[in-house]
Amino acid sequence: MNENKKNLKINGAVFNSKNPLIIAELGTGHNGDIIKARELILAASNAGADCVKFQLVYADEILHPNTGSVNLPGGKIRLYDRFKALESPPEFYAEIKEFTESKGLIFLCTPFGLKSASILRKMHPKVVKIASPELNYTGLLEEIATWKLPVLLSTGVSRLSDIEAAIEIFKSQREEEGEDKPISPATCLLHCVTSYPAPETDYNLRVLPNLANIFGVSVGVSDHSLDPELVPALAVAMGASVIEKHFCLSRTDPGLDDPIALPPEDFAKMVQAIRRTAKDGSKDTIDRYIAERGAALVEQVLGTGIKELAESERENYSRTNRSIHALRDIAAGETFKQGDYAVLRTEKNLRPGLDPCWEKTLEGRVVRQFIPAGEGIRLEDI
Repeated sequence: MNENKKNLKINGAVFNSKNPLIIAELGTGHNGDIIKARELILAASNAGADCVKFQLVYADEILHPNTGSVNLPGGKIRLYDRFKALESPPEFYAEIKEFTESKGLIFLCTPFGLKSASILRKMHPKVVKIASPELNYTGLLEEIATWKLPVLLSTGVSRLSDIEAAIEIFKSQREEEGEDKPISPATCLLHCVTSYPAPETDYNLRVLPNLANIFGVSVGVSDHSLDPELVPALAVAMGASVIEKHFCLSRTDPGLDDPIALPPEDFAKMVQAIRRTAKDGSKDTIDRYIAERGAALVEQVLGTGIKELAESERENYSRTNRSIHALRDIAAGETFKQGDYAVLRTEKNLRPGLDPCWEKTLEGRVVRQFIPAGEGIRLEDI
């Protein structure tokens, strides 16, 4: 494989396993407080991050109000309501983007639907991230593909066929516009395990060079494990150009992801381990961790290299991914119209529906049987 395809290019900077991009995933840990957001950005910068990532959240783009509840320190709350509380106006994101870039960091943000994507595009980002549950969200990927920006595609709870379908959308967009340039400088696959926290032994890091060779793109890891060093360092040893890890000021903070995030001292330890790996190379790094942690553990983390669902995320397949759900009770005999359905995450309590690629073909079809609000719309329902 051409070595150039292992590079990720962002605004003139080149990232690869000799110079990995380190992303502090701040998510929604600011809870809409601009002062807390600035604190997080500064702390991430001081800990060695190159880039900070945020999530542009609108609850209606992510899930239905009937999705279910989540247990938080303050008690049980509807997941929809938790996401609703995390919504912030466009001006908030514009301000944190400006502050981020003033500190010499790359601003990265995840949209979850066409509304948040539209807001993000107006901010002129240099790079965009697609979260694992949206890897199969056809409409969102088609929109992002028109931006011609570097794209980080997270691949948690996915199969090879899911990754191939997503990559094909970006390739097709370039072909339609008469471009024969390789997709690789603009795309990076982030191997991920969709479990919170994810066991280090589920990471199967030997899959990284295989993904790079199969799809001709750069690769990285979005890491949800708790150990600050093991997965990030070994991922770089396996060729990762990007390491993303959740960041917090304290694991006792109220952010949705704070319990599995790294506080500044641990994040700095991770950065040091990554930079050492980039300098020492693959063999010396693996040998060192075998000596420090044991051959059995290192071998488990490296895995088989075969892309398959990890044990800890298998039950999430088709539930954290997107499918088509009814927004209201829809009676038998009605005709589907815009506003009756949306592409949402299913989560635990609702049933999954049709793949998002069906979204453009539902309008005008007749409903065969009653579909309760929130439930997935299945083939037998139309």
